[in-house]
Amino acid sequence: MYIVCSDLEGVLVPEVWINVARWTGIDELKLTTRDIDDYNALMKRRLEILHQHGITINDIQKVISLLELMPGALDFLNWLHKRAQLLVVSDTFREFADPLLEKMGWPFLFCHHLTINKEGYITDFHLRQPEAKMKVVEALQSLNYQVIAIGDSYNDVTMLRKAEVGILFNPPQNVIDDNPDLMVVNSYLSLKKIVSEYLEED
Repeated sequence: MYIVCSDLEGVLVPEVWINVARWTGIDELKLTTRDIDDYNALMKRRLEILHQHGITINDIQKVISLLELMPGALDFLNWLHKRAQLLVVSDTFREFADPLLEKMGWPFLFCHHLTINKEGYITDFHLRQPEAKMKVVEALQSLNYQVIAIGDSYNDVTMLRKAEVGILFNPPQNVIDDNPDLMVVNSYLSLKKIVSEYLEED
């Protein structure tokens, strides 16, 4: 029996930090796990920038509340819900995700969380566990599930390789070049076709 594990940002919704960068005018916040493979270093730098510019969690949540799903994502999700269980496996934070999950019909989310002080500043981030995405796949496999994993960035690669089926969805060229062994699709139509082939075999 297959379960689908999908990344959130870049696959189903736009990149949160890129949109925060647009709203604030701070170009360095545009960097994501599509550009940098060290997630801890990336997050530490992001928090430094937020503090330097006086950006609070409320500011970020306002930006997130304006985001819509990627064009075609809701149709894909509705199609998938009739065929398989979806788990969203993301390096986002619980404090960011609720407006996006509501637009997706509240799928189950594995993610991280933040420490926020009384002034609304993010003071720290807490990863659920090392290699959290891959660990979700391992846990499901230990329960005798097979996993179809979908992601777009460096931080998805270990999850994709651990899954029975790993799919890079519309990734940047640098991620493709660094992971030539992984399957690549660039549209929801192609993604539906591949996922359905495996679900029909199940």
